[in-house]
Amino acid sequence: MATLLSTFIPGRRAGVAALAAALVLTVAPAAVALPAAAASDPLLRYHHQHLTWKSCLRGPDDAMGKELEQAGAWCADVTVPLDYGRPRGRTVTVAISRIRATDGAHRVGALLLNGGGPGGQTIGDPPWVRQAMRDVGARYDIVGVDPRFVGRSTPLDCHWPTGSAFRSAGVDRAGFERTAAFSAELARRCRTYAGELLPYATTRDTARDMDVVRAALGERRISYLGYSYGTYLGQVYTSMFPGRTDRVVLDGVISPDRYGPRLLRGVEAANRHALEGWASWAAARDATYGLGRTRGRVLAVVDRVQAAAARSPLRIGAHRVDEHVVPVLVLNGLSQDNASAYGDLAQGVRDLLRAADGRPVATPSPWLADALGFELTGAESAYGSVQTSILCGDVPAPRDPEVYWHDVQRARARDPLFGPVANGINPCAYWDAPREKPTTIRADLPALLVNATGDPRTTYEGAEAVRRRWPSSRLVTLRGADQHAVFGVYGSACADAAVDRYLGTGRLPERDVTCEARPR
Repeated sequence: MATLLSTFIPGRRAGVAALAAALVLTVAPAAVALPAAAASDPLLRYHHQHLTWKSCLRGPDDAMGKELEQAGAWCADVTVPLDYGRPRGRTVTVAISRIRATDGAHRVGALLLNGGGPGGQTIGDPPWVRQAMRDVGARYDIVGVDPRFVGRSTPLDCHWPTGSAFRSAGVDRAGFERTAAFSAELARRCRTYAGELLPYATTRDTARDMDVVRAALGERRISYLGYSYGTYLGQVYTSMFPGRTDRVVLDGVISPDRYGPRLLRGVEAANRHALEGWASWAAARDATYGLGRTRGRVLAVVDRVQAAAARSPLRIGAHRVDEHVVPVLVLNGLSQDNASAYGDLAQGVRDLLRAADGRPVATPSPWLADALGFELTGAESAYGSVQTSILCGDVPAPRDPEVYWHDVQRARARDPLFGPVANGINPCAYWDAPREKPTTIRADLPALLVNATGDPRTTYEGAEAVRRRWPSSRLVTLRGADQHAVFGVYGSACADAAVDRYLGTGRLPERDVTCEARPR
């Protein structure tokens, strides 16, 4: 899952490798015999294209390919227009994987997946989704799709020195000015290295690609499972292509009213709650992590690390970690409510504390090393490039830096750690205006919504808002967990069963479902 197991900053899986292959633009899909209507509808050449299925394995070191192959998946490239306004022009490819249904007598159809981001890979997700679906999975063709410009699809890469545009605005005006300059430079790099693609890196074009995938697979309708940003993509697809979906599950729900370049605004309270829950957990394990015996002392350690980083960057391996990065690292560690994720964050904070105390850390913990590599090197430039391009290309952002500065100041008073991250400036302030207006989301859809009450990325209020907008939908609530992404991820038998029943029968629950979190 691309975006859930680490952040919504997010929303990438730790360790996912970004592809930086050269841009590939083709001119037409594979030739096939087309109906006479093709002359009046040029998209028919895409809808009727022949897909060449091949091994997903790309060499001996391709771990994802091996997992797909072992699960019985095959891969193909779907050709789509770069610009749907000029479908006879340049094309790009969208990479897909598929595990075929084995219960042909009860086959439902194709289930398309999106793991979020935006910018996260999904082509590797069918094996674990098939497992999460239990017996129901045998009735579906489970299809992972790397959206345009992501992963194994035609790439977009701005050659950034980071995998993320998100930074804290710091502790003062000088820090804010540094993040503004950083954001402007990232935007400049995108114009320089990917300018011809930027207008077409949008959710609307991704939804159009989904419909080409649907048609190329020979499906009249598709079912859909989307996580995090994928819930917004699902809302856009069902609005642009009404009647072309069957069963729709949206997990970690974004309200369309809150979606845009400043998507993190409003997550401060949920992340503070998650941080406090983690601090209590770490305090109970002071003998292991040495961060303090009470929640208050552990939280004080986090504040102490941030204060030290503001005075002078902390030395962690080959990296220098400043006030703009420390809060992002902490936020990055708070998307999963389980002992493994909590332990990773505790080890990372322990390393940061040692550096704050003047003891350089030569070898950081694996989680912290991965997070620093993502934030402070260009190893995953493609991920951040696509994520930002989509956010900026979908919804316009304020262009006056003073708007962000005033928002940061107000947010800082409420939460000095997370407020300057959630409200800070980003490259969208320096981006060209979106090519299209945002999609008007349909008034109702009988979908199954899933969300944890303490979700630190897509807050529970978003799920409640979509539930009100779609009165024929139902909401599965995981109560008491600070968890981003539930089905097949958290391990709630109650929530997983509710999703599986819906996917198996096509019938929504009679009423909303509430499941309880496991004890910490």
